[in-house]
Amino acid sequence: MGELSSEHFTKKTSSQRSVKWITHYNITQRILLVGEGDFSFSACLANAFGSAKNMVATSLDSKASLYWKHWSSEAHLQDLKELQCLILYKIDVENMHEHKVLKKMKFDRIIFNFPHAGHDPLLKESDKKLIMHRKLLVNFFMSSSKMLSDEGEVHVTHRNDYPYHKWKLEKLAKKAGLVLVEMVEFIKEEYPGYHNKRGGSIKSNKKFPLKECFTFKFSLEKSLEEDDGLIMKMSSLFL
Repeated sequence: MGELSSEHFTKKTSSQRSVKWITHYNITQRILLVGEGDFSFSACLANAFGSAKNMVATSLDSKASLYWKHWSSEAHLQDLKELQCLILYKIDVENMHEHKVLKKMKFDRIIFNFPHAGHDPLLKESDKKLIMHRKLLVNFFMSSSKMLSDEGEVHVTHRNDYPYHKWKLEKLAKKAGLVLVEMVEFIKEEYPGYHNKRGGSIKSNKKFPLKECFTFKFSLEKSLEEDDGLIMKMSSLFL
């Protein structure tokens, strides 16, 4: 699956085939998933669509490291391969727009579920750790903004309770020219087979508690301004 095929991003209209949806995502969207744990979220989308030709699923880990950290990933990766997903390893979300394959592509949706800069037993979710998380996300937003299609969106699913709300996602996204379009409650049960994983090198295959979780949807600021301008023009026709 190393080479990029034109098949991966062939869009078809609803008149050509029925469009399959799962929550915010459908089979006609070009979807990039980053920071995957055991690839269960990617596999969930692919199984819902019945194909993953429209998807690229990535991990920060090498393939060998992934199997060590997330032994539960094997079955999900097999599903993704059978459904023709492009799978990439060692993808750093902070500079992914420079990757030799990804830099050639544009996406309608870029998904990062529960971003985290890593677990350090000597550091709790302190101010120092907060700086690490915020730096990761600023660079992710910067990189993502260079990879979006004209009407594309970046989706970050995140806990919004203490201390995670202190990350201030909207302000970080703004630095990359991204604005919040919508914030919707994340309901895990709507994604059959998905298992949230801790990641890092400590108890990496363990789940973590999901409390007040939301999917934050961001788009390029100019896209939102263009939409607002069109609405104003349409409204003026009826005055």
